[in-house]
Amino acid sequence: MSHTTKILAVDDEPVFRFLLERQLREIGYDVVSAVDGLQALEILERQAVDLVLSDLVMPRMDGLQLIGSVQKLYPATPIIVITAHGSVESAVEAMRRGAYDYLEKPYDPEDLRITIQRALDYQRVVQENEQIKGLLTERYTFQSVVTVNPAMKQVLELASRVAAARQTTVAIYGESGSGKEVLARAIHFAGKGLPAEFVAVNCAAIPEHLMESELFGHVRGAFTGADRDREGKFSLARKGTILLDEIGDMPLSLQAKLLRVLQERVFEKIGSNTPIPVACRVIVATNRSLADLVAAGRFREDLYHRVNVFPLTIPPLWQRKDDIPILCGHILEQLRQHLGKPLPGISPQAMELMLEYRWPGNVRELRNCLERAAILTDNELIRPAHLGLAGAAPDSGEGADEGTRSTADPSRVSYHLSLPVEELSLDALSDQILGITLERCGGNKSKASQLLKVNRKAFYRT
Repeated sequence: MSHTTKILAVDDEPVFRFLLERQLREIGYDVVSAVDGLQALEILERQAVDLVLSDLVMPRMDGLQLIGSVQKLYPATPIIVITAHGSVESAVEAMRRGAYDYLEKPYDPEDLRITIQRALDYQRVVQENEQIKGLLTERYTFQSVVTVNPAMKQVLELASRVAAARQTTVAIYGESGSGKEVLARAIHFAGKGLPAEFVAVNCAAIPEHLMESELFGHVRGAFTGADRDREGKFSLARKGTILLDEIGDMPLSLQAKLLRVLQERVFEKIGSNTPIPVACRVIVATNRSLADLVAAGRFREDLYHRVNVFPLTIPPLWQRKDDIPILCGHILEQLRQHLGKPLPGISPQAMELMLEYRWPGNVRELRNCLERAAILTDNELIRPAHLGLAGAAPDSGEGADEGTRSTADPSRVSYHLSLPVEELSLDALSDQILGITLERCGGNKSKASQLLKVNRKAFYRT
């Protein structure tokens, strides 16, 4: 408890007001007092207090009227009411109007201390949560997703439209590290009136025998080891958002139960028959094709149609390389604050290498790469050797002109090829080689065909 904590005590009975002031000062609080609600408001206009402790029955303005005024004018100030014995109904009405708690006369001084401390602790948590919510809302917005790529801009436009439709299930597709959770959070925080509850569940990281309890919770005695009730993720999400990440890895046995939840918007805890309404928004995400999983018999077709109501596909970084320079600038600005280093920028050779690199880990890999490079540099431009990417030639950085230094052997051509295992094939690798070569030749198919010694027609399928 801070010695600067100030409490406003409001009571029209002089003897009780004197007793209350003495008890509060003995606990260690600063105290200011008022004889009724009107005087209390006059005091609040002149000085800030941390808590109001008020009687209910007073002349001119009673406790209930005071609660209404304080809630309107000073909503961050908690209120505890003191009521006569047998007037619990009035105390309940006071709490309904916004009071934190109540005490019955006569009360134990220890109860007074504990109740005040709880109210102050609660208010501190509320204020901290509001600050966190503000920071998250600022961080996870559509405006915070930096892009100049037309395809990515279209994804953000679609996402902003579905943000207001809280009952619509959204499916986000994208490679690992492409920013699926970032987009899900942006949808969540863009929704009107959404509280701060955003619950992410990685379906690939939870053992099958624990997943149902993890999602829906259980009651005590539901199974061996269930020694207490437990809330599931759907309950914790409340009226917020639940993200089912890597939903393609969800066991078939649980897919049927999830389908019912999405269809009927209710669920039951394990061991209970009491239906609980689903009030949260549901977003699913995956780095795999759910349609292919359906064809392979590993994902229910009816669930696929239920979750695929509003699909959004984030293009991989190698398909939006025009975003790499602006992403680098954004990430470096964050690293300057995080590391406390000037970080002048990126050399042309390093940027060229990043534009040529395939980025199998997408934006997450780009961020990790730049963080590593930022740690290695010391008030200098980031060079290819700092990046640690395939194809970067070591350079000393001493006595060389950044504008003319060669970062690779000009007599050799380096390719970085990367494909998911399920997409690996000779044709796919050939397409990558054709695409990279064509890009390096500035789109000149004749030049690219000469470099690879293939027929020019081969580039019409890339």
